[in-house]
Amino acid sequence: MNKQILEVVEAVSNEKGVAHDIIFEALEAALASATRRKHGEDVDVRVEIDRKTGEYKTFRRWKVFADDSTELEFTERELRLDDAIDVNPAAVVDGFVEVPMESVAFGRIGAQTAKQVIVQKVREAERAQVVEEYKERVGTLVSGIVKRVDRHGVYVDLGGNAEGFVPREHMIPREIVRPQDRLKALLREVRSEARGPQLFLSRTSPDFLIELFKLEVPEVGQGLIQILGAARDPGARAKIAVKSLDPRIDPVGACVGMRGSRVQAVSNEIAGERVDIIPWVENQAQFVINAMQPAEVTSIVMDEDTHSMDIAVTEDRLSQAIGRGGQNVRLASELSGWRLNVMSEQQATERSDEETGKLREMFKTLLDVDEDVSNVLVQEGFSTIEEVAYVPASELQSIEEFDDEMVEELRTRARDVLLTQAIASEEKVDESGPAEDLLAIEGMDKELAYELAARGIRTRDELADQSLDELEAVPGLDPVRAGQLIMAARAHLFENAGQA
Repeated sequence: MNKQILEVVEAVSNEKGVAHDIIFEALEAALASATRRKHGEDVDVRVEIDRKTGEYKTFRRWKVFADDSTELEFTERELRLDDAIDVNPAAVVDGFVEVPMESVAFGRIGAQTAKQVIVQKVREAERAQVVEEYKERVGTLVSGIVKRVDRHGVYVDLGGNAEGFVPREHMIPREIVRPQDRLKALLREVRSEARGPQLFLSRTSPDFLIELFKLEVPEVGQGLIQILGAARDPGARAKIAVKSLDPRIDPVGACVGMRGSRVQAVSNEIAGERVDIIPWVENQAQFVINAMQPAEVTSIVMDEDTHSMDIAVTEDRLSQAIGRGGQNVRLASELSGWRLNVMSEQQATERSDEETGKLREMFKTLLDVDEDVSNVLVQEGFSTIEEVAYVPASELQSIEEFDDEMVEELRTRARDVLLTQAIASEEKVDESGPAEDLLAIEGMDKELAYELAARGIRTRDELADQSLDELEAVPGLDPVRAGQLIMAARAHLFENAGQA
């Protein structure tokens, strides 16, 4: 019988490629299950198999609880410490005590039960092996054979008991995939789950496109060319930014390949998706111009505060620059990280004139200067009062139309404007804050008073007019405290009524 156990372990281990210990543990669980059925399901049983001889021993065991514990529920498998010491003087709380009991014969184990336990343990071991093997490969390319396709997605056999799953939303739109097709995808996530797929793949990720170029372009795989970003409209169009670390290598030409062979191979893998290869440059404006290809940009204005750019193109190139459904400008925006506003040259001119006019009027009004001075400030690139007030005096003095006296006067006026605005801002904050009588209510704190003021309750009388329902949404204010504050706010009304 002992020899039979060793033969079972060896056979299952060889067939499934699972460690012997896993099979031994499965057999121990099966023997323990059979023993519990024989002696009563409430008992706790442990079986120990000798890994060399196949001999096994069976023990009945109890979990040990403190003498004053109220957690005991199952008397058949739990003991208080005082009773556990009678079984084993070395017993400790949260440990186990056990005594030998009669073992069931291996041959008498229900064959189906043993098989189920072993198969379950083997499956768990196989799934753990898959997780261990693939968890370091997240973000890399994997390849396999399509097993089946359903409405949820595509299941891919990756070999070695590993199965990948491409959810429907991570499949390229309108791509036709059939069983037995070979499919490449990006491993985007590994999850250890009791059932269902564990390896989640993607064919729509921009990183999938980058990995395909690493595969097709040796210079990318070798690190001579860097792909600094990618943006995709899966199945339709994509853009990648490339940079060469070797001045002798043209990054665009290397990615395109001889007669377009390399980029065509990538395109074929992603359902004919057209890929624009964009040379990366450090100058962000120039990079955006490159990213807008094939549209030609005639002018570009950067706004670093809003991280946006206004891009002007000729009227006949406007639709090309925007792309079908805004595709071209959207991909260029994703690739560059800037918000891009595309317009015709006429629209750009009109917008520029409008903004210039607003700046002129602002300088004229706030600095109390004439048209000529405001024009000079705008032409020299000044766009805020802060710039006039705080740029080095030498910058203003270098302007041909301004003398030292004019510069000093402009700086003084600009600083006066900023001071006036700061004072007005403080007064506005004071006006919107809580009134003194609200702050003085018994039980009121400053934080709550400002929260109430933000909700339009600034005075004691305004709080007195509230109901509990109206104060229900105020954070940190429970109904009891709300009632007390309302009554405190109304106290002076009752006093006045008593005096009358």
